[in-house]
Amino acid sequence: MKPGSLKVLAVIAIAALAVWGLLQRSPSYGGNAAAADVLAVVGGVELTRKDVEAQNPDQFQQARRQLHQLTEQTLDQAIRRQLLELEAEERRISVQELLAAEVDARVPEPSEAQVDSVYQAYRDQLDLPIDSVAGRIRDFLRSQSRQDYHDSFLAVLTGQYGVENRLEMPRTDVASAGFPSRGPDDAPVTIVEFGDFECPFCYRVIAALEQVLANYGDQVRLVYRQFPLNSIHRHAQKAAEASLCAREQGRFWEMHDAMFADQRALAVDDLKQTAVRLGMDGEAFGACLDDGRHVDEIADDFEAGRRAGITGTPALFINGRFLSGAQPYDVIARVIDDELRRIEGRQ
Repeated sequence: MKPGSLKVLAVIAIAALAVWGLLQRSPSYGGNAAAADVLAVVGGVELTRKDVEAQNPDQFQQARRQLHQLTEQTLDQAIRRQLLELEAEERRISVQELLAAEVDARVPEPSEAQVDSVYQAYRDQLDLPIDSVAGRIRDFLRSQSRQDYHDSFLAVLTGQYGVENRLEMPRTDVASAGFPSRGPDDAPVTIVEFGDFECPFCYRVIAALEQVLANYGDQVRLVYRQFPLNSIHRHAQKAAEASLCAREQGRFWEMHDAMFADQRALAVDDLKQTAVRLGMDGEAFGACLDDGRHVDEIADDFEAGRRAGITGTPALFINGRFLSGAQPYDVIARVIDDELRRIEGRQ
């Protein structure tokens, strides 16, 4: 192994050890509340790591995720470097010579049509004549093409040498039983969404989740939990209550879809009209919405989300793996595919 590879692996080792140590000591990730977890003793009372983390659960969750992300990114760099070094050693050339032959030599020179196409797409933002930016556009196109060839070459090397990534994903234990859901209870992959019916980003993620359910069928279960951001969305609380009032009549998902379809119609009177339009018992729905019988249930959901490190919506937990924001289908699908591979590998 060459010095450069040793340096990269040293970095990943340090990051991995930091994450491993943190996770092993953390009760929320399966660690033991042993003597090492007692961080202070005050007047004979022991303060454990669990006690401390309970003071800022969201920040500790975010810190764990950031540490894992650093480890994951650095490990990926180390794997890529090792693949290149193995192939370079096999050919008895340097890594630089290998990349020059397999990547750089294959990158085509951008055509005038390609340059013009990029210029036209960004003409208003550039606000400069094409002659003054053509060089930079060509550099951009070369860089983009080089990255494509680089990734393709590494995919070939991965198949040639094999890569077994043993990095375990950080998971957050989020309850899913008893909440509104779609898909079989025994699906190998469960997605728990914490959402806000007035949140525009929650609306944007719906298409991706619908595509997931259509493409993965019985392999995925989708669960919805409440996280109304009342400080910025004045109708979110009542909309959350309305969804649970609709659940009483077996119409949660119809109400869910109707509220997201028109996020301007979330005032109480609008919600009651929507329920009637969907064929619900309007009197029963209105009584449910007016008496606030689901307020505590929503508060429990919100607290569970806060403890899981959620600060905004939508927040997705795919078998406990956290994704924040309105992620596109491809990002969600990659996590699902990885989960299915891991499950298959354990069978």
